[in-house]
This record gives sequence, C-alpha cells and structure tokens, in this order.
Amino acid sequence: MKVLVADRFEEIGLDGLRRLGVEVIYEPSLAGAALADRLRESEAAVLVVRSTEVPGEAMRNTKLGLVIRAGAGYNTIDIDAASELGILVTNCPGKNSQAVAELAWGLILACDRRIPENVSDLNQGVWNKTEYSKARGLHGRTFGVIGIGKIAQEMVVRAKAFGMNVVAYSRWMTPDLAAGLQIGRASNATEVALMADVISVHVALTPETRGSLDHAFFDKLRRGAIFINTSRAEVVVQDALLKAVTERGVRAGLDVFEGEPSGGTGSYSGALQNLPGVYCTHHIGASTEQAQEAIAHEVVQIVREYRSKGGVPNVVNVKRAEVATHVVVVRHLDRVGVLAHVLSVLKDEGLNVQEMENIVLGGARSAIAQISVDREPRPEGLLAIKMNENVFDVSVFQIERIA
Repeated sequence: MKVLVADRFEEIGLDGLRRLGVEVIYEPSLAGAALADRLRESEAAVLVVRSTEVPGEAMRNTKLGLVIRAGAGYNTIDIDAASELGILVTNCPGKNSQAVAELAWGLILACDRRIPENVSDLNQGVWNKTEYSKARGLHGRTFGVIGIGKIAQEMVVRAKAFGMNVVAYSRWMTPDLAAGLQIGRASNATEVALMADVISVHVALTPETRGSLDHAFFDKLRRGAIFINTSRAEVVVQDALLKAVTERGVRAGLDVFEGEPSGGTGSYSGALQNLPGVYCTHHIGASTEQAQEAIAHEVVQIVREYRSKGGVPNVVNVKRAEVATHVVVVRHLDRVGVLAHVLSVLKDEGLNVQEMENIVLGGARSAIAQISVDREPRPEGLLAIKMNENVFDVSVFQIERIA
C-alpha cells in the first residue's frame, strides 16, 4: 500500500507509517494540479493532508480509497466528490482540543488585559499604567460558548477555573449533557450573546453554521464584550463583527478570519490589520508539539485499521451521520438466518438501514447486532423481531449528536 503525505507531518508519524510496512511518499509542498498529477503517477491508496485543498478533480482517475485530514476539520476536502468516487474521508477529532483551548484562552486574556498594547508600548519606551489598569476582569462574569464538542468542553473546564459562570448553545446539546457539565443551556446563539461577557465559538463549518453569526447576533452582544473565534472564519459575517468592534467597543480575538493567507508564509492587508480592539493570530490553534504528535499517532492508527480491516474510524462522508436517527440492538444466538429475519422485518417496516455491525461473542454461541436506521421502529416491528426463537431481546436507542 502507498501513502502520499502531501503536507507537513511529524517525523514520528512518518516513522509510524513506515513501521506498518506501507510505502510512504512524503511531498509536503504538493498542491493544485501538482497534487492531482502526483496522485495519479504514484497510484497512492491513501492521501494525508492538513491544510492542502483536495478538490474533486484531484481524486478522479486515481487509486485513492482514503483521504485523511490530519486535524479536526475537513472543509478543504471535496466531500461530495469523494463520496461519488467511493473514497472514504476521515479526520482526527479531539486530538487538538487542548491546544485550541489554550490559544483561545490566551486571546481572551489578551483582550481583557490588552496585553499586546502593553508590550508594544513598553517596547517603544512608553509607560502607561494609568491606561492599562482599566481591565474589567473575568472572575464572576459569564462565559458563553457556541458549540459543545470536545474543544468547547475544554473551554468550559478552564472557564470554571477562572470562576466564571458558563452558558452554552448547541443544536445537539441535551439537558442531561448541560447538567453533567454544570452549565446553563441557551436556546440559540443570540441568547448567548445577550447573556455573556465573553463568547467563544467552537463549531464545525456546515451549511447551517456558515454565516450564522451575523448582524442579528452581533447587535445583541453586550457593549465591551469579548468575542473569540478559533473555529472557522466562514461562520462569522465579518462586516457584522467589524461594526460591533467599531461602534460598540467589542474586542475580538481571532485565529481564523476572512482573507487570511492560505500558505505557511505570506502577507495580509485586510480590514483587520491594525484595527484597535482586534487581535489576530496566524491560524495556529492546533499548532503545538503535543497536538501534532497526537494527530500523527491517530493518522498511523487510521492507516493501520484501513490496511487490516478496510474500514476506518471517524469517517465524515458516511450517510448515517445525517440520516440515521436510531440504533436497533438485537441480542441473539449465532445461528444462520437470524439476521435475515431481522432485516426482513425492518424492510417490512419501511426502515432504511444506514449501517450494521454484528459482534460475535466468545465461544461463537451468541452475538449482538447493532443496526442504524433512519427512524424509530414501531413496537409492532420490535415484537416481530422478537418472535424469532433465536432472538433474546431487542432494544432501541436514539442517536444523540454533539456539535
């Protein structure tokens, strides 16, 4: 198996891939037409990228079976084209959560205490303790978080350490999850804007989140509030943010923003350059040694599973992620015809199976089937499944998704 690594990648990860016995082609500067040509020439089965864009055209007429995003997001990969071509796309969620949270909190403190201006003035020989003693402080104030995935949960832990109250909004957050995290649960992002002194955004880029933080959202922010975005630039309407900064004293810390350079080096001369109250970093949220080593290990694990089983964890272009609503769990004897019976009943119920796994237990006497379906089965259907003498029991669980 050939693995083409078309982006910067940790040496520990390259060594791990080689130890799997795969042929590693490391060309971190590939992009555009050069990437497409190299994929075809090398006949690589696996492509590993970080920030490199992977358009549909680059994947056509190749031997690719898997694209791995060595990071949490995957908006630089043409998911629709990959699905059309039968190519799995996977990522490494959660491996950079602490790194992103650390940067986000650095931006929060910088905004509150105006640390960059402090340092800049002193570097120029200016002492202005009178001005820089006007910070509001964080203890006892309200921290708002939009999204409640792994990075957001790391943010919550740190907010509590600062003695802040926490309120969050996520489309997928249940009351039980909010209670478990001991945080308030807002009904929408605007409600967070109304309540919070500091807001941090941690959502994936989807059709629903693109442009979701618009004028209506920023108009509700408290005067002097702090706004942090380390997720995706596209979720923010930048003109609305600029208006809040210039007209309402909002301070912003951004690791992602409109017009940021795409490469490792470059120049920037956009609207955020030298804008008072706004601190921008260079899209470095996940760029710590700890995070990159964790991601490298995850990539090796993904390739190992793909090579040995043909499947991989963290697949982002499997239909069940959007369609499946319930999982039917069937405990049964390991006998011929049991699964055929179960699937026949589901078919008669009009249920579409999105994914299925049958785990045979030790001794090969019994098994557990886990079947993802597109809606909740009727009690009559569950009873029909149980009518088979080889079925012990049937349970149904609703799928809970966390943004």
